[in-house]
Amino acid sequence: MSTTAAARRPVHYETIDDFLADVDHLAGQKFHTVGHWSFPEILDHLAKTVTASVDGYGFKAPWFARVLIAPFVKNAFITKTMRAGFKLPKSARSLLPEPGLSLSDAVDRLKRAIERYKRAPNRAPHPFVGALASQEYDSLHLRHSELHMSFVVPDETG
Repeated sequence: MSTTAAARRPVHYETIDDFLADVDHLAGQKFHTVGHWSFPEILDHLAKTVTASVDGYGFKAPWFARVLIAPFVKNAFITKTMRAGFKLPKSARSLLPEPGLSLSDAVDRLKRAIERYKRAPNRAPHPFVGALASQEYDSLHLRHSELHMSFVVPDETG
């Protein structure tokens, strides 16, 4: 286990509201991140993926991944803990975080994206696993949020 992996915190969300409560809790205290992105960058990335699930991603995984791999891993992809270290392809640059965003702006951006997501009647196909039911998309967003939020660690106060 790497030093970064050991420094991450365990995170599990049952609902999107649980995730938002964790965001608010961490934003209201001292914290540090143990990965390459800052807390605002993490929140911006998550907001962009939530928005893309409504508006569309603008890219697709290669056909062989969608056709030959995705059907066999779809369930695990949306229900199991995601592993760190995945590098977004160049085609997915739109999902990379905006540098220099303040924490309050990133929290606001995320909350607006989630409110819009909750109100939207339809979902765009995911670039890897394709069409997902609303509940499947919720689960996917929760697993994705758990991965990134595990890199945000509250500072110990004594």
